[in-house]
Amino acid sequence: MGKKKVGIVVVVLMAVLLLAYYFHMSNRMEQTQDDYVPTAVQNVLLKNLDTNYPPTPKEVVKYYSEVTKCLHNEEYTDEQLEQMADKLLALFDTELLAINPRDEYIVDLKADVISFKDEGYSITTFTPSSSTDVEFYEIDGDEMAQLYCDYTIKSKAEYSTSKHLFVLRKESETGHWKIFGFEVPETK
Repeated sequence: MGKKKVGIVVVVLMAVLLLAYYFHMSNRMEQTQDDYVPTAVQNVLLKNLDTNYPPTPKEVVKYYSEVTKCLHNEEYTDEQLEQMADKLLALFDTELLAINPRDEYIVDLKADVISFKDEGYSITTFTPSSSTDVEFYEIDGDEMAQLYCDYTIKSKAEYSTSKHLFVLRKESETGHWKIFGFEVPETK
C-alpha cells in the first residue's frame, strides 16, 4: 500500500509540474507577442490598400512618403523591396503605371536606392501640405488635386530640403486618389 501512495504522489506531482510548465510557457508566449514592435518596413507592408486605401490626396502622398522613407533609410530583403514597390505602384494612376512597368520600375527603384545610400543620404522627415493647401481642380471631366511634400534630406551633418509637387487624379470607378505625376520644381 505504501508503494501505491508513493506512485500516486509521483503522478500528481508530475501533473502539477506539467501544468506549471504549460502555464509558464503560455505566459511567456503572451509576453513575447505583447512586446513585439513591428519595424518601419513591416508597418508600411502591413497596410492593406484593398481595404484601407488612403482617403484623401494628402493621405496618399503621406503613405507614398512613408514607403519612400523606408526604402531609402531602412534595411530589408529583396522580397520586401518588391513588396514596397508594389505598394507604391498601387498608388499610381493608370497613365503613370503605363510608363512604369513593374519589372522596370523595380530595377530603377533598386538603382535609385543604392545610389542614394551610397552617397550617404537619408530622409529624416517629410511634410505634406496641410489639407487646406491642397488645390483641387478639374481637367476634361477628371477631378484632380495637387499638393507639395517637403522632404528633409540628411547628408553627413548637413540637412537640406527637397520640395516635390504631386498631382493626383481621382479614379471614377473606385473614388481613390491616384498619383498622376510628380516633379521637383526648380528653385530660384
